[in-house]
Order: sequence, then structure tokens, then C-alpha cells
Amino acid sequence: MNEPILLVVDYNLSRVDEVRHLSDHARDRHGAAVVLIRADPTEVDHAIADEVIDLDPLRDDFAEMGEKLLADRRDRIRAGLVFSDNAVRSGAELLERLGVPVDSPQLAVGAFSKHSYRLDEARVADLLAGQRIMTPAFAEITSLSELSGFAHDHPGGFVAKPVAEGNNRGVVVVRPGDDLASVFTELKPYLGGGVICEELIPYRREFSFDGLGPLTFITEKVSACGRYPVEIAQVLPARLHEHERATLERAGRQANLLVGQCDGPFHNEIKLSDDGLSAAIVEPNRRPGGMKIWSLARSVYGIDLHHRWVDAAFGAATDAGPLVPACSSATVMLGVGTDRWFSPNDIPPGADPFADAVEATAERLGLADGQLVATEFSWLSPERRRLRAVARDNADFVAQCCIVLFGDRVDIRTVVPALREAWADALDRVLAVPVPVRRAR
Repeated sequence: MNEPILLVVDYNLSRVDEVRHLSDHARDRHGAAVVLIRADPTEVDHAIADEVIDLDPLRDDFAEMGEKLLADRRDRIRAGLVFSDNAVRSGAELLERLGVPVDSPQLAVGAFSKHSYRLDEARVADLLAGQRIMTPAFAEITSLSELSGFAHDHPGGFVAKPVAEGNNRGVVVVRPGDDLASVFTELKPYLGGGVICEELIPYRREFSFDGLGPLTFITEKVSACGRYPVEIAQVLPARLHEHERATLERAGRQANLLVGQCDGPFHNEIKLSDDGLSAAIVEPNRRPGGMKIWSLARSVYGIDLHHRWVDAAFGAATDAGPLVPACSSATVMLGVGTDRWFSPNDIPPGADPFADAVEATAERLGLADGQLVATEFSWLSPERRRLRAVARDNADFVAQCCIVLFGDRVDIRTVVPALREAWADALDRVLAVPVPVRRAR
């Protein structure tokens, strides 16, 4: 077999549909075989790739071992994609060893470790200040006494979070008067991988600077208020004045410089001041944004960034032209109305609480048929889980969906809370319906 190879280095299992989409395009457009590297691969991995290699990107010798395992076909490896935070450094190093174009392995650690990124910021703090980019004070902590010391130095509050975790896992906003011993207990599971405390960024609005290579767009983030600032929605396009857009683009590009992003994907989370003139990086990422952000771009701009990523990796990307929105779109996280145990199997046959919620939302907001369209819905887990009504991280949600809004009668930021409320009501209604008891024959 002499077909070219696309090497995909790791991914988070929740994004398997995206890897399948990438793989299908590599085969159809470039005639390529797909080789996937990840730790403890499953049957799903073997179904979406032509070959799967079991290798953990967090191993110290990952790049060396990967090069050895691929030695017999390295001349066929024409393109590579690094698709997880865990692999952002080691995966880039492997591709560089194999002679495949890739963004800088040396600078990639800043896109994996929040502590490393803050250290990188500190080294160029004057440069960033000149661009009106705030660099929050920070410290890595390993004990309750160090946590207390940071709290003493920042009496107005701060954020404590794991150095290398996604999906808002372990992120705690610490306010004046909070019980620090309780906070430290919440952080204990993450101490082995490192925990960082950061000065509160005094800006309320949050966005992400997203894109691939020179192609960029800005997504608006909607987060929960309170102690656990979990993401509840992503909205595209962001609603911005021109000077606000310029500030976010300036900050996003500076973050890309610090983590070595040049040709590949990026998702830099940024907070914006009320006057729109200053910004601060929450964290940079050298991968596509989560929460289906690239799916939103597909609906809004009519561009398939997954296909474009593969084409760019093979050196075959064409000029995309300006991105002009044709509608608005959002990914919305859906939870439960009260603390409860839940499994999707609890939904009675024939019931569809999501369709009911979309219909109720459109009716409540006076939208005509076809103005509010659901494009995706998925349960986050098939397992029975204990879920909190006040989510602490994405694991407390039961499902996520993507919606598209046509016309300008209603702003999609109004649709998001209405849909979440309608969903909770619809879910409660169907779960209140008794499930028929099947008698043994």
C-alpha cells in the first residue's frame, strides 16, 4: 500500500465525531490512509482510523517511541494533526521528527500548562502592557498554607484551578470570606498535576479568538455566575463594536505568538474590559475550540474548518475569502432542574424533551416556523450519573445542542436562557411520566 498517510495525534473521546469527519475527508479528498495515535484505544478508534497505535502522548519518550513505531512508513506520512491539549507539545515534536510541517514544539507547552503560559506572559509583561493586555498575578500552590498566603495577598478574591485540565474541571472562584480549607479540599485531586492561583481578571465579558492559520473569527462565551464559572453557551458571531474587535484580535494574536501557533488551529479564551480597550488572556489553546465552535462557524459562515485543516496539512488549502455571517448560531449546555440521578434511558419511549423545548422556546419568543432550527443534539454520557442543578463543570450537564437563528427579530443571546429553561421544564415533564413496568413472561 503506497497511499499517503495522515497522522492524527490524540483527541478527547467526546470529539470522536470530529475525528471521523477529518478522517473521511482525508480519504475522500486526498486518498490518504489515517493513522491515529492515542493511549488505550477503543473499538471506536479502530472504526474511524485505518490503523491505531497505542501510545500515551504524556509519556516522556512519546516522540522518540512514535518515531520508532512509524519508521517503516515515514516516507508516506505527508500530513499530521495534533488534536488534544495533552499532545500539543509531544505531538508537535513527533511530527517535527517525521519531517511533517507543524507549529513550534518548543513553545507549545504554554498551550498545555496554564502555569507555563503565565510564566511566558511574565517574561514579556512590559510588551503586553503596551498593548493593553493585563497579566494577572499568579502562583502555583501545593498546600493550604500557600493557598492562604495567596488569599492574603489578594483579598478581593482569586481563581484557583488545575494547571492542565479542560472543561472547567476543578476551577473555583474564591471570594472574600470563603472557607479556604473547603476550597483546598476541592483542589486536592488535582495537586499531582499542579494547581495555580490567579488574580481575578476584573473584566466581565469573555470571548474566544478562534481560527486556523490566517483565518480568524471571534466567538462569544456565556458563563454561569457564582463560584463555578462553567460555560453554558458559545455564540457566533460575537456582538462587538469595531474597537472591541480590534482589542480581542490584538490579544489573541499575542497569545498565538507566545505559544508558537502559526499555521494550525487555535482557540484563545479572552476577557474584555467594559470599555472594550483592554483584555486579558484566560488561556490559550492550539486546537479547535470545544463546544462545537467549528460547527457554529460552518452554520454561520458556510465554511468547513475541519476540511480546511486537513487540506492545509496536505498543503492544499485555498483562499477562503472574508467570513460573512449569514445567521447566528449557538452551542447550549443543557442540565437538570434539580439535583438528581439521571440516565438517557430514563426518557420514556416516544418522548422528545429537546424537540418540545425548541418548540416552546420559539413559541415563547414569537418566532415563525424555520427561524429557530436545531442542528445537533447529543447526550454527554450514556451512564447513570448524579447531577447537580448548579453545575460545577461540564460533567454536570446531561446534553448539548447546536441551534441556528435566522432573521433579526430576536437576539440569540435571548434564545439561550429561554431554551435552557424550556429544556429543564420539558425534561421534568417527561421524567414525571411513569415508565410502564414490563412483566416477566
